[in-house]
Amino acid sequence: MKNLIKELISSNYLKTPAIIDAFQKIDRKDFVPDEYKDEAYINAPLPIGYGQTISQPLTVAFMLELLQPEPGNKILEIGSGSGWKTALLAYIIGDKGKIFAMELIPELEMMGRKNVSKYNFVQKKIAVFHCLTAAKGLPQEAPFDRIISAASCQEIPPAWKEQLKTGGRMVVPVKDVIYLLIKKDENIFTEQAFPGFAFVPFVVE
Repeated sequence: MKNLIKELISSNYLKTPAIIDAFQKIDRKDFVPDEYKDEAYINAPLPIGYGQTISQPLTVAFMLELLQPEPGNKILEIGSGSGWKTALLAYIIGDKGKIFAMELIPELEMMGRKNVSKYNFVQKKIAVFHCLTAAKGLPQEAPFDRIISAASCQEIPPAWKEQLKTGGRMVVPVKDVIYLLIKKDENIFTEQAFPGFAFVPFVVE
């Protein structure tokens, strides 16, 4: 794991001390299926079943650096999968923060919840899991300081933009491009695009 983290730092994908600390404390091996444990520290996506993957460490590092999560944040995570990114974020936001992890596939929602429980984030209610489509966000818990998606949309659902706080940051893949949106006012966003990534598609139902 140390070599993977060194690689991500030296290639400038990991920069922020709090995010580096999370990568050091949250072991990716705890979030991959048993048959892939030996490959947990390879900088590549790995299958987690049901046509889904645990994302490449490089991509996760890049997205978290764009998201810039902070202690006490309320975060909406779309497509929590096996729970690795959920746990990384829960570690960063700490006891005063809360992450709402949404996963459509029941078996993966259970897997993610079980994996994140290894770090007591579920027991402490820092991480709260929901098994349902994220197409309409999670209006009952909005607004959010941060929103992040692990699945590629054709376009960003309007509900996500509405549920982001003013001043909040959203990191979302659209096709093969990662977008960083910062909400400046009710309907005003700054937008940056970072092409060249690959993601599983966003599934509505």
